[in-house]
Amino acid sequence: MLIICFLSAFAVATAYASFFEWAIHKHLMHKPMLGFKYPFRAHAVVHHQIFKADETYHLIHDSDKETIPMAWWNGPVLILGGSLPFALAAWAIGTSAVFWGALVAIAAYYVTYERIHWCMHLPKARRMEANLLFRRLNGHHLLHHRYMHKNFNVVLPLADLCFGTLLLRSKIKFAQAMGPSVPNVQPKEA
Repeated sequence: MLIICFLSAFAVATAYASFFEWAIHKHLMHKPMLGFKYPFRAHAVVHHQIFKADETYHLIHDSDKETIPMAWWNGPVLILGGSLPFALAAWAIGTSAVFWGALVAIAAYYVTYERIHWCMHLPKARRMEANLLFRRLNGHHLLHHRYMHKNFNVVLPLADLCFGTLLLRSKIKFAQAMGPSVPNVQPKEA
């Protein structure tokens, strides 16, 4: 029974993490909220100023490398904060397996986010970058750098799909980033 609780919580928390990522990205990283300006400054002002949807989508200046990942302390804060509803559910249900399943899923989601995001902006022809799923997610994220009000998810665009912020292609032609792991996100030619 514990393994079923753990695996169920893992599956639910993975889907939940998409919505958690979307909400944090849309509401904290793209708007200064309640006087808490750090995520907005670090992401919308600095990260988006350095990395645009053109050739600057990929790292140009080595000194900008530090702006790709979140600050080190974001990981524990986001993982524990995202796991809080599952801690309450585990307490209410009476089994810690729910909490541990969710904690593992949310931690894996965060690590995946950081790894994928790093590889998107700093391509090195890694095996992962040849993967079709990575290419699709890379195009998804590239469009976010072009249209900051779209494509808030990096790992699992479930929340983008549900909340109407999913954009599969640009509506207009633009000078997009190029490379073997970057799909063409230009408008479809008639």
